[in-house]
Amino acid sequence: MPVIAFVGNKGGAGKTTLAVNMGAGLARHAETAIVDADPQGSSVHWYANSDEVRVTPVFPAESELLDQIRDLKAKFAYVIADCPPSVHAPQTDAILKMADVALVPVQPSPVDLWATVHIEQAIAEAKQINPALHAVLVVNQLESRSTLSQLIREALAEIAVPVANTVVRKRAVYKASALEGRTVFDMGKRGADAAKELDQLIKEVIRP
Repeated sequence: MPVIAFVGNKGGAGKTTLAVNMGAGLARHAETAIVDADPQGSSVHWYANSDEVRVTPVFPAESELLDQIRDLKAKFAYVIADCPPSVHAPQTDAILKMADVALVPVQPSPVDLWATVHIEQAIAEAKQINPALHAVLVVNQLESRSTLSQLIREALAEIAVPVANTVVRKRAVYKASALEGRTVFDMGKRGADAAKELDQLIKEVIRP
């Protein structure tokens, strides 16, 4: 079943937040698991702080990471890999060569745009071995009134990786839910708008 890699080339792009919350959204449709391949272990920490009975399970990456993912594929409909914040990390390189989808959160900032250039190269190299890999840039933490945010799509158009039509806006509910070991899907009315955006993103890039 599909393996979805969340990939970044710098910290702070919101990769883990997006992975955990989209995992929760996918889990509403079918059994979903998350593999935390990021040495920072943020997904594992979130899971440890959560009500483990009702959330998407998170597994620390094992030494034989690809074998671990293959085993999880046999048990879960969706497997999410939260990769390290570097395309040069061996975990990222290995996962891209077996993933079905690679989602790349990009914040509307010059630094994130510069980092994305290296991701473009890594995706191209992975596709030489894994030609079926579908990579998508996701504009994350968008502030609709920011001039820079308005220019982000034009800048990303210069990169040879498609950009999702759905954007993820900057919302306080992401931090609030993380502090409680929850996702936006657990936050009732406070999380409704965020959950709607993520459902739309899931439908666009994972479950069309």
